Amino acid sequence: MTKIRAIKAAGLRGSTPEGGWANEIKSDDCIHTLIAVYTDQGITGWGSSFTNDLLVEGALRILEPLLIGENALEPERVTEKLHANTFWMGRGGSVTHAISGINIALWDILGKATGQPVSRLLGGRYRERVLPYASLLMQEPQPLAEHLHAVQAQGFRAFKLKVGSPDGDRDIRRASMLRELAGPDALIMLDANQQWSLSEAIKMCQALRSVSPYFIEEPTHPDDIQAHRTLAEAIAPIPIALGEHVPNRVMFKNFMQAGAVNFVQVDCTRVAGISEFLTVSLMARKFGLPVVPHVGDMGQIHQHLVLFNHIGMGHEALFLECIPHLQQYFTAPARIEHGVYATPEAPGSSSDMKNVAPHAVAVGS
Repeated sequence: MTKIRAIKAAGLRGSTPEGGWANEIKSDDCIHTLIAVYTDQGITGWGSSFTNDLLVEGALRILEPLLIGENALEPERVTEKLHANTFWMGRGGSVTHAISGINIALWDILGKATGQPVSRLLGGRYRERVLPYASLLMQEPQPLAEHLHAVQAQGFRAFKLKVGSPDGDRDIRRASMLRELAGPDALIMLDANQQWSLSEAIKMCQALRSVSPYFIEEPTHPDDIQAHRTLAEAIAPIPIALGEHVPNRVMFKNFMQAGAVNFVQVDCTRVAGISEFLTVSLMARKFGLPVVPHVGDMGQIHQHLVLFNHIGMGHEALFLECIPHLQQYFTAPARIEHGVYATPEAPGSSSDMKNVAPHAVAVGS
């Protein structure tokens, strides 16, 4: 038995590079909460949650008494214990974000204890490959062309453009510009970050048909299942992608049953970790829906999970978003080689951090 003896956390903030992946809606100052779980066997597991570290601090103080002394090699059981003792606090807030980081850290410990990367622990294989797609922030024509050519030189053939600005004509102009520069065969995805009302979403999606988007992400309020269903019917066959702000497996089930989603973007740092991610992936497989995760973890953990989705569940091998701006903090950063993600080989979930001391929150002994 490998017992949990302490939990620590810290907030990591990293500004996005100019012309990089950031969008017009969110702040460039990205908040990435790190959670380290220490064991009596000297194995440290790292997890993360894409949220405010101060919120997670309070949640960890609630969860800490439930964790100390538990078997770190049983992530499913420990996570269910946390859910059972915090159900009264609801699902989707700071407690769920904290549970996400803890669950990921426990899977990291299990991988390290068995000497396997999480992808292989779950049933993936070393030789499988995952295609990346680049998230782009474009402004004027020349920076757009320069940035696009730079990522194309790295092997990227799929791109995501942020839309949802107050000026709809500008969104249409920029999307058309990207299609012209990238060519007819490139995959182009559009991300509205929930900025449109239903009527605006219908109008904008119709106007963007000429771009032939592979999908349109988060077109309206993430809690409004009926609006997404209505939109899906109105803009078919343009697919809708969502999941970045869907907080749990029950909400995902409701979206799937309603026919309100076409691409499932479940994020293990937003639901309750790897364990709940696998549940959502299984449901998506049952409904015949592809899974393209949102990467609040910078792709470090999800590179393992999409391999398992393909090998273990039979999901179509699609691609994974590439957001490299925090790579310098990871011990084993995700690697793009010849236009594909290189399969991770180090034991664990690729979450270990370097030059970051988890001290902002410290609970336990």
